[in-house]
Amino acid sequence: MADRRHHLTTLEMAGFVSRGLLRYDGLVPAALNERFLAEVENGPPAASPAGTPLAECYRDSVMSEILTLPRVAGAIESLVGPGCRFDHQGVHFNPPASIFAGSGLRVVAQHTHQDSTIDTRRAFDIQLFYFPHEITPEMGGTRYVPGTHLRIVSEMACARYQNIRGQQKVVCPAGTLLFAHHGLWHGGELNHSDRTRIMLKIRLNPTVRQTRLWNTDDLTPEMAEPRVIFDATSGRTDMEDVQSVLCEPQPWFEWDTGRLEYLNRIALWRHLLGDDTFDAHHWRTRVENEPA
Repeated sequence: MADRRHHLTTLEMAGFVSRGLLRYDGLVPAALNERFLAEVENGPPAASPAGTPLAECYRDSVMSEILTLPRVAGAIESLVGPGCRFDHQGVHFNPPASIFAGSGLRVVAQHTHQDSTIDTRRAFDIQLFYFPHEITPEMGGTRYVPGTHLRIVSEMACARYQNIRGQQKVVCPAGTLLFAHHGLWHGGELNHSDRTRIMLKIRLNPTVRQTRLWNTDDLTPEMAEPRVIFDATSGRTDMEDVQSVLCEPQPWFEWDTGRLEYLNRIALWRHLLGDDTFDAHHWRTRVENEPA
């Protein structure tokens, strides 16, 4: 098990619930990035069968060292717990779009999609996106839409939306890691550089209930105290308390139905917290009020 000091904080965990991912730029040291790139020149790391404990995977690959870096192991355990299982991996090699010039092929960006079609579980898998080299704007990178992870759709139902307000594109230094909820909408952009873009994605499944797996030393009763709502002169606006983070809007939100995401996030936070009475800004209490 990872040292608890390297587990996620409560605010980091709330940020994951709100946005569907955590991003850490340059987390993997340069030496490990270079060794990984040297390895994949001879092919991707050997994949283990689905359901293999993560600790038994990548024994002959530099990925074993990357996954046991203290902050990496701490984030994984905070999200899917100790003893998580390997689901699958994908090594994405995206060559420059220019090499297809004159081929007659229609070269397009990958459609926006959600990997788990109609997955209604409260439990969640995580997908680890590893960028072993710098991703420049010209390289395209992975496109994702923060806050979409709990908006459950069929993969092809959201494929029609190629550009969505608030979407982001991974432009990052080497060694950057994204820890994403399996439901996050994402896709690969076209590579307009002169270098092949490489990214490794690993999906992990939990084997324990995902309740209070992070470092809860900073978790206090005050975080759940009722707040004044709909009052611009009160409350926190600096994203430094759990309720504000859970009720952070995204640019793609509709004025009314976007609020459904607050209800979804609070429900997930209750599951993670192990407390069905928790609320943020009165959203679920209001709709659950059924006086006898």
